[in-house]
Amino acid sequence: MGFLWFALLSLVPGSTQAQGVYAPAQAQIIHGGQACVVKEDNISERVYTIRERDTLVLQCLVTGHPRPQVRWTKTAGSASDKFQETSIFNETLRIEKIQRMQGGRYYCKAENGVGVPAIKSIRVDVQYLDEPILTIHQTISDVRGSFYQEKTVFLRCTVNSNPPARFIWKRGAETLSHNQDNGVDIYEPLYTQGETKVLKLKNLRPQDYASYTCQVSVRNVCNIPDKSITFQLTNTTAPPALKMSVNETLVVNPGENVTLQCIVTGGDPTPQVVWTHSPNPMPQNSISQGGNLTIWGIQPEDLGYYNCTATNNVGNPAKKTVNLLVRSMKNATFQITPDVIKESETIQLGQDLKLSCHVDAVPQEKVVYSWYKNGKPAKVTDRLLVTRNDPELPPVTSSLEIIDLRFSDYGTYLCVASFQGAPIPDLSIEVNISSETVPPTISVPKGQAVITVREGSYAELQCEVRGKPKPPILWSRLDKETPMPSGAMLVETYDGKLRLDNVTRDMSGSYRCQTARYNGFNIRPREAQVQLNVQFPPVLEPTFQDIRQGLGRSVTMRCTMLKGTPMKVATAVWRFKGNLMTIPPVEQQDYSEIRIDSLSRETSGKYECTISNDVGSSDCVFQVSAKAYSPEFYFDTPNPIKTVKQSKNYSYVLQWTQREPGAVDPVVTYKLDIRQISLRSSASKTIPARGVEKGRLLEYLLPDLRVPQSYEVSLTPITTYGLGDSASRVIRYTEPPVYPNPADNTCRFDDEKICGFVQDRMDNFDWTRQNALTQNTKRSANTGPTTDFSETLEGYYMFIEASRPRVSGDKARLISPLYNVTGKPPQYRSAYCVSFYYHMYGKHIDLQGATAGKPGSLNILVRVRNIGTMDTQVWTMSGNRGNMWQHANVPINPSGPFQVIFEGVRGSGYEGDIAIDNVTVKKGACPSKHNSPDKAVAPPGSRASHLPSAFVWGPLTFILYVLLR
Repeated sequence: MGFLWFALLSLVPGSTQAQGVYAPAQAQIIHGGQACVVKEDNISERVYTIRERDTLVLQCLVTGHPRPQVRWTKTAGSASDKFQETSIFNETLRIEKIQRMQGGRYYCKAENGVGVPAIKSIRVDVQYLDEPILTIHQTISDVRGSFYQEKTVFLRCTVNSNPPARFIWKRGAETLSHNQDNGVDIYEPLYTQGETKVLKLKNLRPQDYASYTCQVSVRNVCNIPDKSITFQLTNTTAPPALKMSVNETLVVNPGENVTLQCIVTGGDPTPQVVWTHSPNPMPQNSISQGGNLTIWGIQPEDLGYYNCTATNNVGNPAKKTVNLLVRSMKNATFQITPDVIKESETIQLGQDLKLSCHVDAVPQEKVVYSWYKNGKPAKVTDRLLVTRNDPELPPVTSSLEIIDLRFSDYGTYLCVASFQGAPIPDLSIEVNISSETVPPTISVPKGQAVITVREGSYAELQCEVRGKPKPPILWSRLDKETPMPSGAMLVETYDGKLRLDNVTRDMSGSYRCQTARYNGFNIRPREAQVQLNVQFPPVLEPTFQDIRQGLGRSVTMRCTMLKGTPMKVATAVWRFKGNLMTIPPVEQQDYSEIRIDSLSRETSGKYECTISNDVGSSDCVFQVSAKAYSPEFYFDTPNPIKTVKQSKNYSYVLQWTQREPGAVDPVVTYKLDIRQISLRSSASKTIPARGVEKGRLLEYLLPDLRVPQSYEVSLTPITTYGLGDSASRVIRYTEPPVYPNPADNTCRFDDEKICGFVQDRMDNFDWTRQNALTQNTKRSANTGPTTDFSETLEGYYMFIEASRPRVSGDKARLISPLYNVTGKPPQYRSAYCVSFYYHMYGKHIDLQGATAGKPGSLNILVRVRNIGTMDTQVWTMSGNRGNMWQHANVPINPSGPFQVIFEGVRGSGYEGDIAIDNVTVKKGACPSKHNSPDKAVAPPGSRASHLPSAFVWGPLTFILYVLLR
């Protein structure tokens, strides 16, 4: 099959006509997927409505050359499921099972490097209806008696929904309302979250004990069904009540099994009981059944607040909380504080001295401290005092104060922390006081002040501490307010050494070491600093560069060192196709370069520059050739598919431009490969090319393609150097539309299909089809027509409204069907006449009334579809033309198939609307004696039978005045 197709394929070169087709990106959003409706809201903002958990599909239609790249983003984040992380680069945005928080404004940004990017947006409105929640409340003043006996009761129904829900209250099968029962009141409370309606039952009566249903509805939007909840109100209905089997604070020992009982003492319906733990989740070694919670082998990390909550949707939930503490002790520390009054930093005889001891414990206040001297309990005297909770020290710290230190006070002091009567091991810490007990000093060992290592290796920073006792060393960053490599702001070491594994360049900088104020002297910290230098290989530019140049031209390649430690080029080695090159030595600099005086096939290829800085090396890679760049396919070809009657084949007009043709030698031919998608074999053809220039549109006709098969096309430019880069695309068959021929028929817009006219997707707003019966009654006064040209109430016309949110310069375009005219040389072209009626009325359309801005205008453009698409303005009218219909005949002489575009431009204000009616496109010249655009044309019997002379002479006087100036 593939071989037969290859044999029959006949590729005929098409013409190559010069036309600058590079165009900026344009975009338009269309919807798909499972949208409920796409509507225009009050300010003409596009709103895409979709049901929660349905699939969102938005497509960004783009035009422009080269083919624009599309990116989707969302307000305050991205359009992907992970909103803050990434954007979507694709013409189609698809979100499966969309959630309510994914609603918002989505932006499509299309850019191709020509002009400014095109940005369009659409608001996605996610619709949902949650299950309603019904709660029952009584009047707050009631604190006695049975719950609902002769009391006022409030049934509160709350639901989250979009759009806002409608509520229906029922008693049994009876729908309740304000008017039918004086004992019932229905209202919406203030300051509630979600949609809420309250049913108030005033002074309960026997008939009020019944079954109540709250039904919520979003009126079947997106086919979301109604939802409801029912509650049975009885004379025993009561809110939940609880009591706890233990005290509010419970202290236990680690390893014990703990059971907490939460007992329900009241509530109808029967309350549901739930246990929670804060600040952490429930322990894995716990189990809850009803109101009982058991924790097996409890550990210190299981401490916290355990909450028991009972709910039955009546009144407020009942809640009990137990603060569960697990006994523990850790981190025993001591401090030596010299005489504070004398501001001493050393231990001296005759001065006061304070020894402090602290442990981290749970419960902290239950810790008991004991002091010993030389193995015996310290006796409290008038010179030896034991204090607790010193305000200058951490809470629950024990201090031993020695007044007027004497030689006999020297010795070894022991502090012991314990929980009396609990099976928790004691913690103790020892302090030696003697003439050798001196405050610390800190320094950096010789030769260790600056540490230089290579990236990825191990580093050790060291500070030496002298003194007795030696306190821990705290390390931190000195030059940056950033955490240490471990993530902590401070790192404690006991030997003064900071060890860093797998160092990176970000770790370079100054590090501070300082003495801790615990397990030593409680004085001003001593500190020093160490500089860490991390050497790393050079960072080069460019890492890769594709250089294209014509044969015989010179090429310069430069490899530049951007950063590195050390910041110098030690060696620079060049290779060509893997082979070492010889280059002359140069002075020390931060780059290395070579030059090819005359590029040839032999000197084309891969060049590598390896730069080293004694630590490591990096490479710059240059791909040098005279290869032509790839073609750029033109995707906006008008009517590329041609079919032949009584044939199963079709032809396709393939168009493209050549990317940067002047960078290399001229393109002389193109190699075209085409393959039917369903087959493996392909056919090739060579296409001659002449005068290929940047922006010039090239064309080739692919004949004898099988209906309805798709084909993959590959196009490769060929220069004197050889084959260039290829580009590929897929051609898909679509049934070509049938276009009318210009005829002597008139479009009065009375049919909803408006004679095949369509709204332009690339304009700012749309034309509106309306008549006297359907026009907006709130539109601006003294603007626009009241009826169509025939002055009948049922007759339709096309209309643009200048009111808000339209702004000055906004355009609305209405495009006619494509009139299928064969292209001919100018001397053989046929003339055509565009005839229509227009209505332009309003002070902001008026030239005189728009001196501070632009007047409204109506433009007629002709879009000729030949090679590329060209819009040419052939007629324009601006200013107020009176409250009547005007007639215009516009002659045109198109060079090929064409469309007529009616473009309305909004003026400087809202009072100025434009309408058109009775459009005719016919072959032949316009009548030689046609009505002037400045002359009013009114149907017989119309009140507007002539145009006032002041209206004609006013604009003429204004124009003469401008010319004279």
